[in-house]
Amino acid sequence: MIRVLFALLAAISLTSLGFAEDVPALRLHAAGSLRAAMTDIAQAYSAIYSTPVNAVFGASGALRDRLAMGEPGEVFASADMGNPQALTQAGKAGPTVLFAHNHLCAIVRPGLNATPSTILAMMLNPSVKVATSTPKNDPGGDYAWEMFQKADAERPGSRATLEAKALKIGNVPGSLPVPPSATNAIVWLFHEKRADIFISYCTGAGAVTAEFPGVTTVHLPPALAVSAGYGLTVLKGASKDAAQFALFILSPTGQRILQEHGFDAPLLP
Repeated sequence: MIRVLFALLAAISLTSLGFAEDVPALRLHAAGSLRAAMTDIAQAYSAIYSTPVNAVFGASGALRDRLAMGEPGEVFASADMGNPQALTQAGKAGPTVLFAHNHLCAIVRPGLNATPSTILAMMLNPSVKVATSTPKNDPGGDYAWEMFQKADAERPGSRATLEAKALKIGNVPGSLPVPPSATNAIVWLFHEKRADIFISYCTGAGAVTAEFPGVTTVHLPPALAVSAGYGLTVLKGASKDAAQFALFILSPTGQRILQEHGFDAPLLP
């Protein structure tokens, strides 16, 4: 906790050097898996401080690249620690602080019956199509690959099999692009019969079920479980309000909203 406080103080000191105080709205870049939670946090913040928040959501790796290339931004909330830390190390942002945890689940299309004890065998079944986000571009893909590596310890050869068969979605070379008209990538994959199982964050399962009745969410067994640590940083040159917004995310109010959306909130008592 002491290290967290030092990091926050450093972030605030960075923003005191800012040049963007005349910007009417805060600029937030956040992982797509945070869309619902961050939308609620931004609304709660704006209601208290009368400062609007303009949010851009997407794959954390892609957002990091855009910010590194100079896209205007003030607060970056990533689905991992590595992407914001890369900006920190490049001198483009203040310290990176852990603000939430998530977990991986298997989202299974209707008609397939899977349990935590059978999910690995089902994924290895040659007739079952597995899909993930694209590693490096999206931490969700990196976490899926981490799970594949763990599977190798349970059933030797699993990693190679799963990496070879996994359909990667995204908007980068080597991945399947999702049409802009698709409101939910996983739902689109199921409708198009491109995937039977999608490895995703547990927090996103509710949105899939709402659009595609009959979908089931399978929590991974302990041997395959992967925890995702989410990192928060304030960009250099940000307005003084950016540090205040970052602190709001870390406050009990912000943490409770994250918890309401299924995240583990590490800063709540």
